[in-house]
Amino acid sequence: MGRFHRHDDTTHTHADGTVHEHADGMAHDHGDHSGYDTGAQRVEILEAIFTENDVRADLNRNAFDAAGVPAVNLMSSPGSGKTSILSATLDALRPSLRIGVIEGDIATDLDAARLEDKGAQVSLINTANGFGGECHLDAPMVNRALQGLDLSTLDLVFIENVGNLVCPAEFDVGEHARVMVYSVTEGEDKPLKYPLMFSRVHVVLLNKIDLLPHLDVELQSFLDTIAQTNPRAHVIPVSARTGEGLEQWYSWIDTAMIRAG
Repeated sequence: MGRFHRHDDTTHTHADGTVHEHADGMAHDHGDHSGYDTGAQRVEILEAIFTENDVRADLNRNAFDAAGVPAVNLMSSPGSGKTSILSATLDALRPSLRIGVIEGDIATDLDAARLEDKGAQVSLINTANGFGGECHLDAPMVNRALQGLDLSTLDLVFIENVGNLVCPAEFDVGEHARVMVYSVTEGEDKPLKYPLMFSRVHVVLLNKIDLLPHLDVELQSFLDTIAQTNPRAHVIPVSARTGEGLEQWYSWIDTAMIRAG
């Protein structure tokens, strides 16, 4: 059985450039909520946030590298089946791999508890705050969550990001690979509507393909729109419910670990 650690982090920069105070005690500008500040101050705040994030991301990556542990940033919109795929992955790989999970969620420990039952070490980050919850994990959050994992005893770490198709793609968290879970029920146009997310991932797990016979769309439509945004992405059609395609996903993980090592 794994160990379950909880962290409460509230690091976040809103689209208007406002930043809120965090558990790390850093002073952050709350801005003027009456409108959008498009001047130099907003640019400086954003540059400072991303600079700090990149510094922490390098620290995270160095920690993973020192331990010889590849880290995979798993992203998706809510309801895509990300946790279901991760659960199945833990079941399939735990006989041969020791896996840690950094679990990002706005509130509750439901997903973390579900994964801990799979024998993984789990470190939870709840991003909820007085403004309703943060839309992504960033490198400082992951840096603090690493305190809940014993990297020396692990072979692989999954970072399950907050369900969102925009914000998570903007933040390097120190991962070695980015993987997106994309459900066929979301429609084939999402790569065109959310190009940043799709353009930055190495793998797209096209989930819920067992539902395609019930939808007015063909698999090729999804493959075509993904290719328009990111022709280099490795697309793996899967079904977390039936297990179809998951062996190919597990094979990719083996290959990624070899590359990282």
